[in-house]
Amino acid sequence: MSGHSKWNNIKHKKEKSDAAKAKVFTKIGKEMAIAIRAGGPDPSVNGKLRDLIAKAKASNVPNDNIERVIRKFSGANDVVYEEINYEGYGPAGVAVIVKTATDNRNRTAGNVRSYFSKYGGNLGQNGCVSFLFEEKGVIVIVDEDRELDEDRLMETALEAGASDYSGEDGIFEIITEPDDLSAVSEALTAAGYTLSSAEVSMVPNTYAKLTSDEDKKRMELLLEKLEDDDDVSDVYHNWDDED
Repeated sequence: MSGHSKWNNIKHKKEKSDAAKAKVFTKIGKEMAIAIRAGGPDPSVNGKLRDLIAKAKASNVPNDNIERVIRKFSGANDVVYEEINYEGYGPAGVAVIVKTATDNRNRTAGNVRSYFSKYGGNLGQNGCVSFLFEEKGVIVIVDEDRELDEDRLMETALEAGASDYSGEDGIFEIITEPDDLSAVSEALTAAGYTLSSAEVSMVPNTYAKLTSDEDKKRMELLLEKLEDDDDVSDVYHNWDDED
């Protein structure tokens, strides 16, 4: 699929079937706290918060939980999170961007650095790989039962303002401009579609292949460790593992 490797497709399926939903929302909640502190608690004027609410809803987070976080971080709060992004290289030079939301930058930096070192990669300077990616809205719909009308889905998405569309193996990916993510997500939901994810993502412009089985295994382990870290919000990479 355009923009995502098979690893990401598997991740979406896994999150839907056995998802650590509480953990997913904990991470989104931290991002919402940062967005509220920067732009206020009103999603109608805070585009970042609006996108995170769409991301939470696509992850089946109840509205009550979303509203609770907004209330909690709308006033004075002792916990302050900051967003820090890290860039580096996985095995054989795969480009990796790690987005974090943390209340302890030393802990987070140490953990992220150790994951890269342990699994054959290394951290780089900010900007070392981000030029290989483009910020896009990405909506994923998983049709496990193969019941969706693909033509109708594509038509609905494009009419709502999507810029690109692709589908493979029952997984449909809809690309939007970042500012159009909320509108397209709402249109698809209103049309009866269940979104597996909806978020602003870093989509690679170029991809890297791994030929060594050892490098592939280490890359998988690096991604697993990063995704499992409570301080890590998102991980983006340009590994294309489709042979």
